[in-house]
Amino acid sequence: MGKTLFDKIWDKHVVTVIKDGPAQLYIDRMYCHEVTSPQAFEGLRRRGLKVFRPKQITCMPDHNIPTLSQELPVRDPVSKNQVDTLDKNVKEFGLNYYPVRHPKNGIIHVVGPETGLSLPGMTLVCGDSHTSTHGALGAVAFGIGTSEVEMVLATQCIFQTRPKTMRITIKNTLKQSITAKDMALYIISKMTTGGATGYFVEYAGEAVENLSMEGRLTLCNLSIEMGARGGLIAPDEITFEYMKNREFAPKSEAWNKALAYWKTLKTDSDAVFDKEVVFDANNIEPMVTYGTNPGMGMGINEIIPPIDFIEETSRSSYTKSLDYMGFNPGEKITGKPIDYVFLGSCTNGRIEDFRAFTQLIKGRKKADSVIVWLVPGSWNVYRQIQEEGLDAILEEAGFEIRQPGCSACLAMNDDKVPAGKYAVSTSNRNFEGRQGPGARTILAGPLVAAAAALTGQITDPRRLDHK
Repeated sequence: MGKTLFDKIWDKHVVTVIKDGPAQLYIDRMYCHEVTSPQAFEGLRRRGLKVFRPKQITCMPDHNIPTLSQELPVRDPVSKNQVDTLDKNVKEFGLNYYPVRHPKNGIIHVVGPETGLSLPGMTLVCGDSHTSTHGALGAVAFGIGTSEVEMVLATQCIFQTRPKTMRITIKNTLKQSITAKDMALYIISKMTTGGATGYFVEYAGEAVENLSMEGRLTLCNLSIEMGARGGLIAPDEITFEYMKNREFAPKSEAWNKALAYWKTLKTDSDAVFDKEVVFDANNIEPMVTYGTNPGMGMGINEIIPPIDFIEETSRSSYTKSLDYMGFNPGEKITGKPIDYVFLGSCTNGRIEDFRAFTQLIKGRKKADSVIVWLVPGSWNVYRQIQEEGLDAILEEAGFEIRQPGCSACLAMNDDKVPAGKYAVSTSNRNFEGRQGPGARTILAGPLVAAAAALTGQITDPRRLDHK
């Protein structure tokens, strides 16, 4: 029997297997940020251990750093302590480090692919659930807990139970003005937030193959939101072209050798998945969420599902979710006024997202009633925005580009949405309080975010002519 892409990468990295237990898996690269690593480093100190392979660990602060003014020291005392602790730990243990304002600083899941630190065929981990992002390159990438971070620091290995495999195929191609974010939210709305629990997902089909690398990164980023252990896409010419000349990608003869291996990273024709799911790209519209988890999503012109459509056992939590959001079953979300728009995060903070947003904004003006945070995912993206003149177009329309960081994705820094306010957000989670205590989050793609920023309400971007 043939092997799936996941099987090929996993099997190549298994060191040992405990009988009737987990596998000891070798990890090619681990990323560390300031939130989930302090206790892991403290564990090494208590045990008198060094980091086993420091060159394979890359660290940077991203969750707690400010985006309006990255002057040091960080002003917020909690954030300052987090950032200072990471700074101390990486210096003590001799690790690769991109601190605040370093040219390669940014959100770790944006920086990894864009620098070539993440490569096809790798195993990659980080103490962050959205590590699944890196699977877009054709890697097995997943989030781990703090105790597991300590394990990798000490041994460059981790114990993991082998997940089941699932292939999600999206046949046909996406319609105009439909983004990878819309695709992801559509899949999650159909799969539910627990529909892929216990699985590692491979995305396939014409719609996936036609995505840019930025789009694939967005799709894989959201794998965790349907319960999957991770998601990945077979590397192809789009992948290889993206990786070429990246700073840490192989060069010269090493590139040729790597490329030959990467071309073998695809699922065999006779491989069998534990589960197969198929969707049709023709059914995907611009998506928005209406509740308090990413699975509560719908096409932008649909109505919020009536209570009769909800399983009886879930009706109480469904009602609670809508009460929090201030919405009612059976009503439309289009036309609802909003207060904030956030473009950024490890889901939609890449240059392609800013290009899409700017394309719709060009020649128009921001709605006066809306506060808009435009936050690049890295300093590299920030520089690209300037080089392409996107910043001038956005400033003419009344927008301001902030400095890189996780920003309003989560309430761990200064960029918090006030209680009761509505935010159209290109991030990945809309849990209660995710963007600030009492904040109400509507997840969407960059085009829906741009339309909301222009009109001050939930608007189908297809109703605004592209200029």
